[in-house]
Formats: sequence, C-alpha cells, structure tokens
Amino acid sequence: MELNELYREVILDHNRHPRNFGRLDPADALANGHNPLCGDKLTVTLRMDGDAISDLKFDGNGCAISVASASMMSEAVKGRPRAEVDALFDRVHALLTQADAPSDGIGKLAALSGVREFPARVKCASLCWHTLNAALANLQGSAPSPISTE
Repeated sequence: MELNELYREVILDHNRHPRNFGRLDPADALANGHNPLCGDKLTVTLRMDGDAISDLKFDGNGCAISVASASMMSEAVKGRPRAEVDALFDRVHALLTQADAPSDGIGKLAALSGVREFPARVKCASLCWHTLNAALANLQGSAPSPISTE
C-alpha cells in the first residue's frame, strides 16, 4: 500500500468514526470555531489536570478533512501538557503549510500532510487546532470569542 493511500484511509476512518466526538459537561474551557469558506463549525471542550489536557471532545459539523483533523487532534493532545500541545500545534501547522516540513514523530497526524497540496483545504484541517488554542486561552480568563479562519 502506498503512503498516500494509507494516509487517505486514516483520514476516511477518522471522518467516518470520529474519536472523542461530543461535549464535555462540565468543561474547564470551550471555544467555537467556524470556517466560512467551507461551512465547517465546531466546538472544542476540554478539561485540565494541572497543566495537562486530561480530556477533550469536539462536536459540530464539517467536511471530511475538518472532522478527521479534529478527531486525530483530540487523540494526539489528550494527556499532554500545554507546552507539548503548543509544540505539536507548530509542527502540524508547518506540516500543513510547508513542503519541507518533517512528518516524523507525530503519528497519525502525518496523514494531514497531503492537505498542503490543496491550499483551500488547509483552513479545514487547521480549524480545530486554532479552536483548541482559543479554548486554552479561555482558561486564562479571557472572554470566549468565536474563531474564524477568515
């Protein structure tokens, strides 16, 4: 099986069977995200244990890339401290936007590398990450405001 085919299968699987779909209630923080170009809308809710994300869920609706990215993100960040989540955000953002970005060491998230070939879809894949960052910022007491990719 070719790597591109394997990546497609990972994305299709996470779209068809999203992990951590739903809402946490109560949650320590939440944020809403919207991609007007594609119509993707999602909410990220999370709980913290000290400095680490102990649980995270997302809900909403979106295209296959958006749902798959949120599902993979939710698995990747659970249990990680904020510094690791911030570093992972930077790596995924580079993966989505830079042709020479390394995809080693990020597990299934490497499947998102093909998205950079379709610039309009980068916002679909990154929406959940920006929404997660907004939820984490909301922990600091800033008023929750919707995130938009526009």
